[in-house]
Amino acid sequence: MPELDHVGIAVPSLDEALALWTPLAESSPSAPEFVPSNRVRVAFLTVGGAHIELLEPSEPASPVARFLASRGPGVHHLAFHVPSVRRALEEVRERGGRTVDDGPRPGARGRTVGFAHPSAYGGVLVEFVEGP
Repeated sequence: MPELDHVGIAVPSLDEALALWTPLAESSPSAPEFVPSNRVRVAFLTVGGAHIELLEPSEPASPVARFLASRGPGVHHLAFHVPSVRRALEEVRERGGRTVDDGPRPGARGRTVGFAHPSAYGGVLVEFVEGP
């Protein structure tokens, strides 16, 4: 059974978001990291044993920039830890769902990720995460 890995929150400014969210965290946030495959800068916080990923677009044409332009800051996706991203994406397609990714790609924190289209999960963008 997949476990919740993190909740992704789209933000226009990572620095401003860290100032807002860090007081709720159990420890210092992770160092900001650039994720080329998603065209974002991210940082992670631990809150109540769960993780929050703050996502700042690194370029105006990135998916997170488009999300911010159309919906504003807020919850962007739910991420689930799975044994195999490739298999999780295949299972979505086998059920007739759409995926954003055809296969796994590099993600933050040295993990492998893949996204299911929001239509596959009732309007929620779902990320599958594989790795330590």
